[in-house]
Amino acid sequence: MTNVIKFGTDGWRGIIAEDFTFDNVRICAQAVAEYLKQNGLDNEGLVIGYDTRFASEDFAAAAAEVMAANNIKARLCLKPAPTPVVSFTVPATRSAGGIVITASHNPGSWNGFKYKSQDGASAPGEIISQIEANIASLTRHLSVKGKGRKSGVRRLTLDKALKKGLVEYLDPCPAYFDHLSQFVNLIELRRQNLNVVVDSMYGAGIGYFKTMLQNGNLSIIEINAERNPSFPRIQPEPIARNLTELSRLIVEQKADVGLATDGDADRIGIVDERGQFLTQHQVFALLCLYLLEVRGERGAIIKTSTSTTMLSRLGRIFGVPVYESAVGFKYVAPLMMEKDAIIGGEESGGYGFRGHIPERDGILAGLYFLDFMTKTGKTPSQLLSYLYSKVGPHYYDRMDFHISAARRQAILHRLNSTTTDTIAGSKVTGADTADGFRFFLGDESWLLIRFSGTEPLVRIYSEAESLERAKVLLKEGRKLAGL
Repeated sequence: MTNVIKFGTDGWRGIIAEDFTFDNVRICAQAVAEYLKQNGLDNEGLVIGYDTRFASEDFAAAAAEVMAANNIKARLCLKPAPTPVVSFTVPATRSAGGIVITASHNPGSWNGFKYKSQDGASAPGEIISQIEANIASLTRHLSVKGKGRKSGVRRLTLDKALKKGLVEYLDPCPAYFDHLSQFVNLIELRRQNLNVVVDSMYGAGIGYFKTMLQNGNLSIIEINAERNPSFPRIQPEPIARNLTELSRLIVEQKADVGLATDGDADRIGIVDERGQFLTQHQVFALLCLYLLEVRGERGAIIKTSTSTTMLSRLGRIFGVPVYESAVGFKYVAPLMMEKDAIIGGEESGGYGFRGHIPERDGILAGLYFLDFMTKTGKTPSQLLSYLYSKVGPHYYDRMDFHISAARRQAILHRLNSTTTDTIAGSKVTGADTADGFRFFLGDESWLLIRFSGTEPLVRIYSEAESLERAKVLLKEGRKLAGL
């Protein structure tokens, strides 16, 4: 019997060959096919993309074979493609949805299955619930194998599906590049005398910045720009500890900025001209400042419970509303669309923008950041100083701990049964448990303890007026959780 397949905050993920198998991928694909049929969407076809992980193209082909067997046309990407490119291709081809074979920023032993709705967004809870119910039904069929019942998973070999026209290959890049040129003047960017180092982290974003920005004055050096499913020396998550090579190279080459995309390029990491990593909170606030002040846009900002309070201050300065959602873009995206927000983002480094797709896009975020530098003539560190001149200094830190299911329950029980009036010498002025355990303190700092929706982790977050204070809060959070 197959292991239980459950979708977290961004799809289903598992260890390759242990949980993430061809049988399980086919079950997920069949469940999607049945969802499309149940909702009268099976005539519109489906986009299927994949990243650079081990056998991702084979898992994607397996999903396409299942679609074809269900008489649903599969538009299969010719090569690895970033998740935002696949997401954009869904509405661009008027498809019913999209499947992306990717485990995003997870280590190389993982792979995953994401589902995108018709608008290219991460599928909302009601769609995922229907798909999961179909998975459960298919799994029950498998459990009675040999008792006269079929598995329910259909399959038409790829060569036959291609001949019948039920699978077609497509290159999603040209239309995507053309679309991005509507947001940023790429010709103007190419003219700039900027030295940019790009770390593609062996992921699906390889070559994207270089393709769009080459053949001008702007110089791009790209590292980790070949496919290597083991992600040697790094985990493909664009955070400080994984970007030491990028930071070193920026200093050595006297570069102006470093850009890094994660395994499926829906997240961005920024390193300044001194080789210092800008936290995701700083980048989120800087992108908001760019949209509000440089581009003159007005509209709501959507943040998650783990995001910086700098956004609320910017909202007050520029007179725009700021709304909060639970962690996960499947919660951010609907709110973005409902409020016609100019930006939606989360602490992980994923940001979505109005007029594009209601989904994270590390590539467009990187282009926007370069445009911010160009329009203001400021270096990344100067931009950060400019931001702090408006909202005051804010420093953020996070700690992750791998835990077992039993340990998770013990931590949950401990936090539910513990009350505290002060943390690290500051009075607790407010608390909520909407997505974890969050404490607001009298010195305007905050502490959050929450469980990851995609990995077996408990995470502790803090933000304060100094990095030292943020680290003290993390230690206190660790004590509260009993870690």
